[in-house]
Amino acid sequence: MKARIKEKRWVARGTLLVTFDLLGGAVDFTPGQYFFVTLPDVGHQDDKGPRRHITVVTSPNEKGVLGFATRMRDSAFKRSLAALPVGADVDVEPPKGSFALPADVSRPLVFVAGGIGITVFRSMLRYIQEEGLPYRVTLIYSNRDRESTAFLDELQELAEENANLRLILTMTQDPGWEGETRRIDSAFFRHHLGENLEENTFLVAGPPAMVEAMQEALAEAGVPERNVMAERYSGY
Repeated sequence: MKARIKEKRWVARGTLLVTFDLLGGAVDFTPGQYFFVTLPDVGHQDDKGPRRHITVVTSPNEKGVLGFATRMRDSAFKRSLAALPVGADVDVEPPKGSFALPADVSRPLVFVAGGIGITVFRSMLRYIQEEGLPYRVTLIYSNRDRESTAFLDELQELAEENANLRLILTMTQDPGWEGETRRIDSAFFRHHLGENLEENTFLVAGPPAMVEAMQEALAEAGVPERNVMAERYSGY
């Protein structure tokens, strides 16, 4: 389906949020799904072509629009996305993916996000808030520093508004940050979540190396593999 760039804004250093208007169309999706987007040719090309999949950062309740946030890198797709003006048309395919909120709302959830992995959890958290769903969520969000932390203020506001949301931030290279600075490992999980980690369901999203490290840390901490859902985001 056709969509049109409605808004572009920076949500952190190096992270661009692009909102697409569906031009009167409607699409149903589950928080956590992704869409393939094909950009028009604006002169930036590589062997991967102009089509990439991007996870939705907006809530399904935001009818008629889709928002995607991405870390900008020196690839043809991202240079094209940066160059395209508001009003430019793109092609968006139907949603795909099975990374989603578990059906069981009684079991505590732990979202673990590294960098741009926060996109999927922003969609989920906004949906939980809007629908008043009774999930109990701990969000662990790791970044280098505050300037590169996408949606930082918004997430802090959500945590203040929702007693069922606990936010744990760690900034690994921010000298002025007075909070947690450690990299996430098994000791980090035990320190913040207690020893009975297997009582939680973990959803992990971020770059492939980060996701693999989190899976290893959780296994080391005694969390069964069946309690861990993972989504990897490549840099394309």
